[in-house]
Amino acid sequence: MKKVFGVFGDPVEHSLSPVMHNAAFSELGMDNVYHAFRIRKDSLKEALIGAGAMGFGGVNITVPLKQEALKIVTADPLAARIGAINTVDFEDKNKIWGYNTDGLGAKHALSDAGVDIDGRKIMVLGAGGAARAISFQFANDGAELIIANRTENKAIELAEDVRSIGDARGTRISNLKELIADSDILINTTTVGMHPYTDNTIVTGDQMHPELVVFDIVYNPLETRLLKEAKSAGATSINGLMMFVYQGAEAFKIWTGVYPPIETMKNAVMEELKG
Repeated sequence: MKKVFGVFGDPVEHSLSPVMHNAAFSELGMDNVYHAFRIRKDSLKEALIGAGAMGFGGVNITVPLKQEALKIVTADPLAARIGAINTVDFEDKNKIWGYNTDGLGAKHALSDAGVDIDGRKIMVLGAGGAARAISFQFANDGAELIIANRTENKAIELAEDVRSIGDARGTRISNLKELIADSDILINTTTVGMHPYTDNTIVTGDQMHPELVVFDIVYNPLETRLLKEAKSAGATSINGLMMFVYQGAEAFKIWTGVYPPIETMKNAVMEELKG
């Protein structure tokens, strides 16, 4: 019997998770299918309980539901500490388990690009679910974090949480040039610049320096306005494609016990973006 997997979000029409996971299922000869489901925050609990009751294998959780989902599931220790989940597993019939693979996805993506995290000064833009996952992962790996957010209190609260395992401070998004001048890596964890609002960016090239690594977790488009600005400043630019692929691969492994074909997943997403 075909097992159903999916992604819950609102909006979710932009998601390429179905293309990526279905390519991996096909490559491995698994009789599974993956769909996107638009779920409102006030319907999330019913949707998760219903998916489990219907025999779903698992779901991914995307914006803006990652923190809300944590309240509904039994989270593994890392996800509980992060305060957000992006992966739900229904294998246990007595509990709905939640995990967070975003941090690992980001770590693998930077590693692929030859970027080391240990000892680096990293500026994180945003304080939502993805920012929490990346901040906890990178602080644990030895980075020194500055978390900047439009709402300063959220950045400060996240930094306080992260300081339980590493070095972090929070601030509002202002004086960016000064903050970035003291940073080795800049990570955009917000949706600014995502399709269809591709002309938007928080940081411009005149605020960057050539030694900076700019990592935008947005993967649609592959080259965001932020990354174009980075190139104009002579900085290194890394798009969100491989973070997306690796976080998906970690979720795939949780659901199936099998690590999926990374190149197949990457190529499927690339083809869809080109199309």
